Amino acid sequence: MEKSKIGVIGLAVMGENLVMNMESKGFRVSVYNRTTEKVTRFLQGRARGKQIQGAYSLEELVGQLEKPRKIFLMVKAGQPVDVLVEQLLPLLEEGDILIDGGNSHFPDTQRRTEYVESQGKYYVGCGVSGGESGALRGPSLMPGGSKEAWPKIQPILQAIAAKTEDGIPCCQWVGNGGAGHFVKMVHNGIEYGDMELICEAYHLMKTLLGLSCQEMHEIFARWNESRLNSYLIEITGDILAYRDEDGEPLVEHILDTAGQKGTGKWTVEAALNQGSALTLIGEAVFSRCLSAMKEERVKASRLLPGVHRKFEGNKEEFLNWIEDALYASKIVSYAQGYALMRNASVSYGWKLAYGDIALMWRGGCIIRSAFLGEIKNAYDKNPALENLLLDSYFTDAMEKAQQGWRKVCAAALEYGVPVPAMTSALSYYDGCRCERLPANLLQAQRDYFGAHTYERLDAPRGQFFHTNWTGEGNATAASVYSV
Repeated sequence: MEKSKIGVIGLAVMGENLVMNMESKGFRVSVYNRTTEKVTRFLQGRARGKQIQGAYSLEELVGQLEKPRKIFLMVKAGQPVDVLVEQLLPLLEEGDILIDGGNSHFPDTQRRTEYVESQGKYYVGCGVSGGESGALRGPSLMPGGSKEAWPKIQPILQAIAAKTEDGIPCCQWVGNGGAGHFVKMVHNGIEYGDMELICEAYHLMKTLLGLSCQEMHEIFARWNESRLNSYLIEITGDILAYRDEDGEPLVEHILDTAGQKGTGKWTVEAALNQGSALTLIGEAVFSRCLSAMKEERVKASRLLPGVHRKFEGNKEEFLNWIEDALYASKIVSYAQGYALMRNASVSYGWKLAYGDIALMWRGGCIIRSAFLGEIKNAYDKNPALENLLLDSYFTDAMEKAQQGWRKVCAAALEYGVPVPAMTSALSYYDGCRCERLPANLLQAQRDYFGAHTYERLDAPRGQFFHTNWTGEGNATAASVYSV
């Protein structure tokens, strides 16, 4: 029997679609699923007549693969991956490759890479974005881990990946260890931010301006032809136009409690560990937490006083300002995400190629947008760019958008419409451009109550001082450390 180029374990929606994608690009694929009935159903259904063969045990799967064996794991993140790795390693030979395509936490991928390499095999943590449609037609792929594996898997991964307008695969090597899954995690965090910003724009248009879903559908469709062109803007327009069986917009029948799988939380945790100001994505995560408090919010809505005023301004002008606020806040979200990747790249020695990451996100993935081309250009011009806001394109864009952005945030506060991500983004922007923040007072407070010391403007950085503020203490200071 002819050997397969690659094996796939896990035949849920994403796994099945990736198999169909691989086969459509000319690769013979072997498949296995723990519940073997799924293998039979797949072979008798979508896989019938294709270059796809089924395996009913891990031993059979391994035996069907050409060497070096390449096995793509599409199973639930966490312990199931560890269990599967332990089951596979004794069946594999030196130089064989395991590829984890799930949403694994990057420290787990870091650990697994070291472990599998110690056994003489290679391990790749590959972020996959694009949902079931992307998996079938071309996802964004973010591989990292054992660099030696890349030349062997590159032809397959780049063949099945989405392509940019000029044919470049949305799949490049990211870095060693957990780099691939880290970049995918940040991608998901930015996705949280993008979605929250769009929801805040929708909330402003609905509650403040009183627009109908049809009117909002038309606005999002128009925005998708502008600088805001993106997959999420496009599908938001589609959602607002969709009617339920009663003829009313389906979106208005959906309960306002948002779910989350944890990648946004991981992104915020990573930012805290890196000391990176990821404020907008943090607000996006907490907004989902607040949405889950439905019963408490219903009760509070009857008890807590608020503002009850009708909008008094020019609606068309305000819509233009919302577009400005959405675009400017989106820039901040990406600036914060890229700053986090920059900090982590230094910490873990990954040497991330930021322009290539933007290119990988140009097609196939959930956050794909025309806007990413400008990020690619920014890092092509200056690979060492400290903050995306400092690139001339984005500096100019912020200058043009900030007046409308400020008016929207001010109006939201005045009329009592929650826009935590937009206002957080504006505070971050103002903080970045503030030469002198009030942290001098904060340091004085810390030194006063805890002898935590401070630095002085008239002394070299790294030289610390302590003051006996009350005259009752002494000259002994606490040790200096940072988290």
